[in-house]
This record gives sequence, C-alpha cells and structure tokens, in this order.
Amino acid sequence: MTLAPSAAAVDRDALVAKIRELGPVLAERAVRYDLEASFPFENFADLREIGFLALCVPQRYGGLGASFADYARVSAEIGRYCGSTALTFNMHNATMLWAGEVADLLDLDDEARALHERHRTELFRGVVEDGTIHSQPFSEGVSAGALSGVTTKAEPCEGGFRVTGRKIFASLSGAANRYNITCQVPGEPFIRLLSVPTDAEGVEIVGPWDPLGMRGTVSKTLLFTDVFVPAENEVMPPGAYDQAAQRYPFLFMSLAPSYLGLTQGVLDFVRGYLRGEIAGSPSGPPRRDLPQKQAGWAQLQISYERSRALLYDVLDHMVIDPDAELLARAWAAVFTTMETANEVAALAVRVCGGQSMLKHLPLERMYRDSRLGSTMLPWSAEVCLDRLGTAKLYD
Repeated sequence: MTLAPSAAAVDRDALVAKIRELGPVLAERAVRYDLEASFPFENFADLREIGFLALCVPQRYGGLGASFADYARVSAEIGRYCGSTALTFNMHNATMLWAGEVADLLDLDDEARALHERHRTELFRGVVEDGTIHSQPFSEGVSAGALSGVTTKAEPCEGGFRVTGRKIFASLSGAANRYNITCQVPGEPFIRLLSVPTDAEGVEIVGPWDPLGMRGTVSKTLLFTDVFVPAENEVMPPGAYDQAAQRYPFLFMSLAPSYLGLTQGVLDFVRGYLRGEIAGSPSGPPRRDLPQKQAGWAQLQISYERSRALLYDVLDHMVIDPDAELLARAWAAVFTTMETANEVAALAVRVCGGQSMLKHLPLERMYRDSRLGSTMLPWSAEVCLDRLGTAKLYD
C-alpha cells in the first residue's frame, strides 16, 4: 500500500460535522436496535462509507489520522444519537489507538518496533481496504483490573498460538471480523493482545442478550476452544500492553465520551420537549414558560457542562507517565461523566413529566442506557472511587 509522505492536520470540527449530518438517521434507527436488541449494522455501513472505520488509523497507512482526543469528540457526537453505536464503535477504535498512537509512545527496542510495524501495517490495511471491523472483548468477570484476572490462555505452537478461554460482555459478538483479546502465555509475566478471526475454528458465541440498556451492543459471551491465532495477529509486541496500561492508562477512559454524548442527547430531548417541538409530546402551550421547568433546564445544562469540561480537560492534557494529580483527575472525570449521565436522565424525567417516559419517546431508552456506564470496567464507578479514596494519602 502507498503511504502518505506526511500527516496533514486533522479537522476535528469537520469530523464531528459529518456525524452530525448522520444524526437524524442514527437516532431513528436507535429505536429498532433497542427494541430488537440487534446490532447497528446499518450505522456501521454508513461509518464505513464516510471512511470512519479508519478514523483512528494514522494517515500514513491510509486512515483519517484522528488522535484519541479527536476521537473523543466524534464518539460523543455518535452517542448523542445512539449510545449502542457509540459504544461498539469505541471497541473498534480502541484497537486502532492501541496499535497506533499509543504504541508510538512506548519504549520498544528496534526488533520489537520492526515486528510491530509489520503487524500493524497489515491490521490497518484490513481496516482501510477491506472494511474489517474489530472488537475488543477484555472482560472475564474475574477481576476489575486491566492487568489482572486474565485467565484466557495462549499456548505457543508452530506459527502462532492456541487460545482457550472465555470473554463476557463481548460487544460486537457476531458482528466483528476480529476479536482482539487479552490472554496470557503460561509462565510469562505479561499479558498479550491477540487478534482472533471471528470465523476461526473453535470460536463460539453463547447465551442470550436481553439487558436493561445499550441493547444494540449485542455483548454476548465468547468461548475460545483451542483456537489457532497466527503470530502476525499480535496487536502489540510482547509486554507492550502491560507497559501501555501502566504508563498511558488514559485509553481506559475511551468509553466515557459515549456517555457524555448520551448526556447531550438527553439535553437535546428536554430542550425540544419544553419548546413543544418533539413529535408525540403533550399538546398545549410550551412548558418552557414555567419557572420550575426553567430551573430544571438550568440544572441539566450545568451538569452536562461540568462533565464535558472535566473529561475534555483530561483528554487534552494526556501524557506518557502521568503524575498522581493528572491520574486522579482522569478517574474523577470518568466517574463524573458516567454518574452524571444517569443523574441528568433522571432529572430530565422530572423536568419533562411522566408522559416523557412513554416508550414512543427516546428519553425512556436513554434513561436505561445511562444507568450502565458506571458499571463498565476497567474504570467502573467503584474502581474510580476506590482509587480516589487512597490517591495522594500514602505517598
């Protein structure tokens, strides 16, 4: 493939504007994905059509070259219209960022760097030229840590590895072309990140999928039984994932922009509802003239802006080897964004009134979706609270 000679500046606002153009269609489809608990295939087709599967692929490999901070704005705009699409799009782009932007920050010797270059060139080519969709199922239900609780085993064999294990809440199950999983070679002190072809022998999707919210993620359980994974399918060089998790943990924040966007979507609904512009809302004069509604609307805006300011402040100041203050701010940003999403959705119900919770209106779905953010690992609300509870007290 021909590489661009140099990277051009990324127009973040233009990227967000492209998603905004798709917004009404994404919002309309979200109703069906939620009712059916079905994957947003049409949305991913639209994202592929505008080149966004390669959003975070560096430009020299044919991608759009968006940074993590750029991606966060795009993710938030998608979440504004369809939370499930934003979350699943995150799983795809997280792999692009691990292999691209993050890997470039790490200390790798010449041999490891050359090996990674060969591997990621093919990984990126598949996305750019073939439209390959990646998933990143890490959870096993054993531990909340990014570097602990990995029981999936990778046994070395001729030409690669034989993988056996289980991943739960595996978003894009049945929709992705690759499952990029954390696993461990017995006896090795580090975790490997291997890309498993979804059609490989020994890959199985099991169990039902009927959750409270974010139903379109289709996050069923994956079983891997003696699955052969070629050596060239290693997403990062041996030991690089552990180094990244320890030295550049910000990528574990990548779910938060989806929920920031969801919060903005709630505000969009409330604004339209109070102005009398939402189809199916109560008849009569607009409710925006009532002082109680105006007070609630003010509170909603303050809550959203607080989350937005804190999250983007951290994402715009990310560095390798963050100090304790920045790391604490990152935990606080994720906790605030996730918890505020549900607080805003709950307040929106009170501000709009009982009729706003009828299922023909989107607030009911957004309220359910908003509750799940605080549970998402590895930086769930409880994990963030635990870490903030001891931060800077014992140094």
